[in-house]
Amino acid sequence: MVKEQDSFKFSTGVVGYPLVFVLVIWVVFWFEARFGIDFNAFGVYPREIIGLRGIVLSPFIHADITHLWHNTLPLLILSAALFFFYQKNAWKVLLIGLFLTGLLTWLFGRPANHIGASGVVYMLFGFLFFKGIIAKHFRLTALSFIVVFIYGSMVWYIFPIDPKISWEGHLSGLVTGIALAFFIKRGIAKPGKYHWQSADYKPEEDEFLKHFDKHGNFIEKLPEEDSKEDIEVIYEYKEKTSDDE
Repeated sequence: MVKEQDSFKFSTGVVGYPLVFVLVIWVVFWFEARFGIDFNAFGVYPREIIGLRGIVLSPFIHADITHLWHNTLPLLILSAALFFFYQKNAWKVLLIGLFLTGLLTWLFGRPANHIGASGVVYMLFGFLFFKGIIAKHFRLTALSFIVVFIYGSMVWYIFPIDPKISWEGHLSGLVTGIALAFFIKRGIAKPGKYHWQSADYKPEEDEFLKHFDKHGNFIEKLPEEDSKEDIEVIYEYKEKTSDDE
Protein backbone atom coordinates (compact mmCIF):
# COMPACT_ATOMS: atom_id res chain seq x y z
CA MET A 1 0.00 0.00 0.00
CA VAL A 2 1.40 3.38 -1.03
CA LYS A 3 1.31 5.83 1.85
CA GLU A 4 -0.27 9.21 1.11
CA GLN A 5 2.66 11.15 2.52
CA ASP A 6 4.98 9.30 0.13
CA SER A 7 2.75 9.96 -2.89
CA PHE A 8 2.18 13.70 -2.74
CA LYS A 9 5.60 15.26 -2.32
CA PHE A 10 6.69 18.38 -4.13
CA SER A 11 9.99 18.11 -6.02
CA THR A 12 11.83 20.18 -8.58
CA GLY A 13 10.67 17.73 -11.27
CA VAL A 14 7.04 18.74 -10.74
CA VAL A 15 7.84 22.13 -12.24
CA GLY A 16 11.15 21.39 -13.93
CA TYR A 17 10.11 18.63 -16.34
CA PRO A 18 6.99 20.42 -17.65
CA LEU A 19 9.03 23.58 -18.19
CA VAL A 20 11.62 21.61 -20.14
CA PHE A 21 8.91 20.07 -22.34
CA VAL A 22 7.44 23.47 -23.11
CA LEU A 23 10.85 25.06 -23.63
CA VAL A 24 11.83 22.40 -26.18
CA ILE A 25 8.71 22.86 -28.33
CA TRP A 26 9.18 26.63 -28.26
CA VAL A 27 12.85 26.32 -29.22
CA VAL A 28 11.90 24.05 -32.13
CA PHE A 29 9.31 26.57 -33.32
CA TRP A 30 11.80 29.44 -32.94
CA PHE A 31 14.36 27.46 -34.96
CA GLU A 32 11.83 26.95 -37.77
CA ALA A 33 10.89 30.63 -37.81
CA ARG A 34 14.47 31.89 -37.49
CA PHE A 35 15.97 29.79 -40.26
CA GLY A 36 12.92 29.35 -42.47
CA ILE A 37 12.78 25.57 -42.02
CA ASP A 38 9.57 23.57 -42.17
CA PHE A 39 9.49 20.45 -39.98
CA ASN A 40 5.91 19.49 -40.84
CA ALA A 41 7.14 16.58 -42.95
CA PHE A 42 8.44 14.96 -39.75
CA GLY A 43 4.91 14.52 -38.39
CA VAL A 44 2.99 11.27 -38.17
CA TYR A 45 2.02 10.21 -41.69
CA PRO A 46 -0.43 7.31 -41.36
CA ARG A 47 0.41 3.89 -42.77
CA GLU A 48 3.70 4.99 -44.30
CA ILE A 49 6.89 3.54 -42.83
CA ILE A 50 8.64 6.90 -42.90
CA GLY A 51 5.66 8.36 -41.07
CA LEU A 52 6.51 6.29 -37.97
CA ARG A 53 9.22 8.80 -37.05
CA GLY A 54 6.47 11.24 -36.27
CA ILE A 55 5.47 9.16 -33.24
CA VAL A 56 8.46 10.65 -31.43
CA LEU A 57 8.98 13.88 -33.35
CA SER A 58 5.47 15.21 -34.00
CA PRO A 59 4.74 16.46 -30.44
CA PHE A 60 7.57 18.98 -30.85
CA ILE A 61 6.34 20.40 -34.17
CA HIS A 62 3.60 23.03 -34.51
CA ALA A 63 2.07 24.73 -37.52
CA ASP A 64 1.95 28.31 -36.20
CA ILE A 65 2.13 30.40 -33.03
CA THR A 66 -1.60 29.92 -32.30
CA HIS A 67 -1.26 26.15 -32.52
CA LEU A 68 1.78 26.28 -30.25
CA TRP A 69 0.15 28.54 -27.66
CA HIS A 70 -3.02 26.42 -27.46
CA ASN A 71 -0.89 23.40 -26.52
CA THR A 72 1.57 25.17 -24.21
CA LEU A 73 -0.60 25.96 -21.20
CA PRO A 74 -2.50 22.63 -21.06
CA LEU A 75 0.74 20.70 -21.46
CA LEU A 76 2.37 22.69 -18.68
CA ILE A 77 -0.51 22.32 -16.22
CA LEU A 78 -1.45 18.70 -16.93
CA SER A 79 2.12 17.38 -16.96
CA ALA A 80 2.82 19.21 -13.67
CA ALA A 81 -0.27 17.54 -12.16
CA LEU A 82 0.96 14.18 -13.45
CA PHE A 83 4.40 14.57 -11.87
CA PHE A 84 2.95 15.70 -8.53
CA PHE A 85 0.03 13.33 -8.03
CA TYR A 86 1.40 10.30 -9.90
CA GLN A 87 5.14 10.74 -9.50
CA LYS A 88 5.84 7.00 -9.28
CA ASN A 89 4.21 6.46 -12.69
CA ALA A 90 4.72 9.83 -14.38
CA TRP A 91 7.46 8.81 -16.80
CA LYS A 92 5.73 5.52 -17.58
CA VAL A 93 2.49 7.33 -18.43
CA LEU A 94 4.26 9.99 -20.44
CA LEU A 95 6.48 7.71 -22.55
CA ILE A 96 4.00 4.88 -23.12
CA GLY A 97 1.23 7.40 -23.69
CA LEU A 98 3.27 9.32 -26.26
CA PHE A 99 4.13 6.14 -28.15
CA LEU A 100 0.62 4.65 -28.18
CA THR A 101 -0.99 7.98 -29.11
CA GLY A 102 1.32 8.33 -32.09
CA LEU A 103 0.88 4.69 -33.09
CA LEU A 104 -2.91 4.87 -33.06
CA THR A 105 -2.78 8.06 -35.09
CA TRP A 106 -0.48 6.31 -37.56
CA LEU A 107 -2.89 3.38 -37.83
CA PHE A 108 -6.21 5.23 -38.17
CA GLY A 109 -5.41 8.81 -39.18
CA ARG A 110 -6.08 10.52 -42.50
CA PRO A 111 -3.23 10.54 -45.05
CA ALA A 112 -1.66 13.82 -43.89
CA ASN A 113 1.11 15.01 -41.58
CA HIS A 114 -0.24 15.01 -38.03
CA ILE A 115 1.77 17.37 -35.85
CA GLY A 116 1.55 19.01 -32.42
CA ALA A 117 1.53 18.07 -28.75
CA SER A 118 -2.26 18.03 -28.56
CA GLY A 119 -2.35 14.23 -28.71
CA VAL A 120 -0.20 14.12 -25.57
CA VAL A 121 -2.41 16.76 -23.93
CA TYR A 122 -5.50 14.62 -24.57
CA MET A 123 -3.68 11.57 -23.26
CA LEU A 124 -2.85 13.42 -20.03
CA PHE A 125 -6.42 14.67 -19.76
CA GLY A 126 -7.84 11.16 -20.17
CA PHE A 127 -5.44 9.62 -17.68
CA LEU A 128 -5.80 12.27 -14.96
CA PHE A 129 -9.58 12.34 -15.14
CA PHE A 130 -10.31 8.61 -15.23
CA LYS A 131 -7.52 7.53 -12.89
CA GLY A 132 -8.73 9.89 -10.20
CA ILE A 133 -12.23 8.42 -10.40
CA ILE A 134 -10.96 4.84 -10.39
CA ALA A 135 -8.52 5.39 -7.52
CA LYS A 136 -11.32 6.62 -5.20
CA HIS A 137 -8.84 8.81 -3.37
CA PHE A 138 -10.37 12.15 -2.43
CA ARG A 139 -7.39 14.19 -3.65
CA LEU A 140 -7.18 12.36 -6.97
CA THR A 141 -10.94 12.54 -7.43
CA ALA A 142 -10.83 16.29 -6.74
CA LEU A 143 -8.08 16.59 -9.35
CA SER A 144 -10.32 14.77 -11.85
CA PHE A 145 -13.12 17.29 -11.39
CA ILE A 146 -10.71 20.22 -11.62
CA VAL A 147 -9.27 18.84 -14.87
CA VAL A 148 -12.67 18.27 -16.45
CA PHE A 149 -13.88 21.68 -15.24
CA ILE A 150 -10.96 23.49 -16.88
CA TYR A 151 -10.44 21.37 -19.99
CA GLY A 152 -13.73 19.52 -20.42
CA SER A 153 -14.54 21.48 -23.56
CA MET A 154 -11.63 19.76 -25.30
CA VAL A 155 -13.81 16.68 -25.74
CA TRP A 156 -15.54 18.32 -28.70
CA TYR A 157 -12.30 18.19 -30.67
CA ILE A 158 -12.16 14.39 -30.75
CA PHE A 159 -14.79 14.71 -33.47
CA PRO A 160 -14.12 15.85 -37.08
CA ILE A 161 -15.52 19.36 -36.64
CA ASP A 162 -12.59 21.12 -38.30
CA PRO A 163 -10.63 19.63 -41.23
CA LYS A 164 -7.50 21.50 -40.13
CA ILE A 165 -7.47 19.80 -36.73
CA SER A 166 -6.13 16.29 -36.23
CA TRP A 167 -9.13 14.90 -34.40
CA GLU A 168 -7.61 11.44 -34.92
CA GLY A 169 -4.62 12.45 -32.80
CA HIS A 170 -6.92 13.87 -30.12
CA LEU A 171 -9.07 10.74 -30.04
CA SER A 172 -5.98 8.52 -29.99
CA GLY A 173 -4.60 10.45 -27.04
CA LEU A 174 -7.85 10.28 -25.09
CA VAL A 175 -8.27 6.53 -25.69
CA THR A 176 -4.65 5.94 -24.69
CA GLY A 177 -5.05 7.97 -21.49
CA ILE A 178 -8.19 6.08 -20.51
CA ALA A 179 -6.51 2.73 -21.17
CA LEU A 180 -3.50 3.68 -19.04
CA ALA A 181 -5.82 4.80 -16.24
CA PHE A 182 -7.30 1.30 -16.07
CA PHE A 183 -4.10 -0.70 -16.57
CA ILE A 184 -1.68 1.20 -14.31
CA LYS A 185 -2.48 0.17 -10.75
CA ARG A 186 0.81 0.02 -8.87
CA GLY A 187 2.29 3.10 -7.25
CA ILE A 188 -1.09 4.84 -6.92
CA ALA A 189 -1.97 6.47 -3.61
CA LYS A 190 -4.60 4.54 -1.66
CA PRO A 191 -7.33 6.24 0.38
CA GLY A 192 -6.53 6.19 4.09
CA LYS A 193 -8.58 4.05 6.47
CA TYR A 194 -10.46 5.35 9.48
CA HIS A 195 -9.95 3.61 12.80
CA TRP A 196 -13.41 2.04 12.56
CA GLN A 197 -12.33 0.33 9.32
CA SER A 198 -9.40 -1.49 10.94
CA ALA A 199 -9.56 -5.21 11.68
CA ASP A 200 -9.06 -4.79 15.45
CA TYR A 201 -11.81 -2.18 15.81
CA LYS A 202 -14.22 -2.88 18.72
CA PRO A 203 -17.48 -0.90 18.61
CA GLU A 204 -18.14 -1.39 22.30
CA GLU A 205 -14.95 0.49 23.14
CA ASP A 206 -15.68 3.44 20.85
CA GLU A 207 -16.18 6.59 22.95
CA PHE A 208 -18.50 8.09 20.35
CA LEU A 209 -20.77 5.05 20.01
CA LYS A 210 -21.19 4.91 23.78
CA HIS A 211 -23.54 7.88 23.42
CA PHE A 212 -26.05 5.74 21.49
CA ASP A 213 -28.07 2.69 22.44
CA LYS A 214 -28.40 -0.44 20.32
CA HIS A 215 -31.31 1.14 18.44
CA GLY A 216 -29.31 4.23 17.51
CA ASN A 217 -31.04 6.53 19.99
CA PHE A 218 -28.93 9.22 21.59
CA ILE A 219 -28.24 8.77 25.29
CA GLU A 220 -28.35 12.19 26.92
CA LYS A 221 -26.58 11.17 30.09
CA LEU A 222 -24.19 8.30 30.36
CA PRO A 223 -24.14 6.29 33.60
CA GLU A 224 -21.33 7.50 35.77
CA GLU A 225 -18.59 5.04 36.27
CA ASP A 226 -17.36 4.47 39.79
CA SER A 227 -13.86 5.73 39.39
CA LYS A 228 -13.22 6.48 43.03
CA GLU A 229 -10.46 4.51 44.59
CA ASP A 230 -10.25 3.62 48.24
CA ILE A 231 -7.39 5.56 49.76
CA GLU A 232 -5.75 4.18 52.85
CA VAL A 233 -4.13 6.79 55.08
CA ILE A 234 -1.57 5.56 57.55
CA TYR A 235 -0.46 7.80 60.41
CA GLU A 236 2.80 7.14 62.15
CA TYR A 237 3.42 8.45 65.67
CA LYS A 238 6.84 9.03 67.04
CA GLU A 239 7.43 9.50 70.72
CA LYS A 240 9.41 12.51 71.75
CA THR A 241 12.77 11.62 73.28
CA SER A 242 15.24 13.60 75.32
CA ASP A 243 17.51 13.98 72.28
CA ASP A 244 14.83 15.99 70.51
CA GLU A 245 14.78 18.64 73.22
